[in-house]
Amino acid sequence: MNVLASRGQLRASFIRWALFTVPLCVLLGFLAGQLGGPDSFWFRSLEKPGIYPPPAAFGIVWTILYVMIGLAVALICAAWGARGRGAALTAFAIHFLLNLAWTPVFFGMKELTWALVLLVVIDITLVIVIALFWKVRRLAGMLLLPYLAWVLFATALNWQFLELNPDADGGTPAGMSERVRIGN
Repeated sequence: MNVLASRGQLRASFIRWALFTVPLCVLLGFLAGQLGGPDSFWFRSLEKPGIYPPPAAFGIVWTILYVMIGLAVALICAAWGARGRGAALTAFAIHFLLNLAWTPVFFGMKELTWALVLLVVIDITLVIVIALFWKVRRLAGMLLLPYLAWVLFATALNWQFLELNPDADGGTPAGMSERVRIGN
């Protein structure tokens, strides 16, 4: 018998990894989302593109995507001894850090241009991650395809925000002033 682990052992390894990676991805995504959001005066002042979905959609979609991302990562983590596993996980870690940086750049720093540049890098690194995951476990690569579709949509959306609001890049939209309350 040339089997290192039984199917039950492999399934148990995946489940253990998933119990770690899924909550971790969801938690990190949630924490990054707390670093800025659509409730700010600056964002509410921006002209919204026609393809901008209802704000509630973002939380729903990102939660589903982070679960799928966590499952994909668990599949790779559980693939002990698989050729390319280390490279796939390293590429994913770099990509995911870039992903988590987008919210603070766009909402926190109010940098539409830099957020767009960052999204292009996120798109490229995600394609690399999908290719590497696909080589280790095809299902892991497939689980990331909806995520790729969403970040490509996000790239188009960010570009449209920049086109509609060129004067808002790096600060307050033209003609608008930010209100600051002092005291009660």
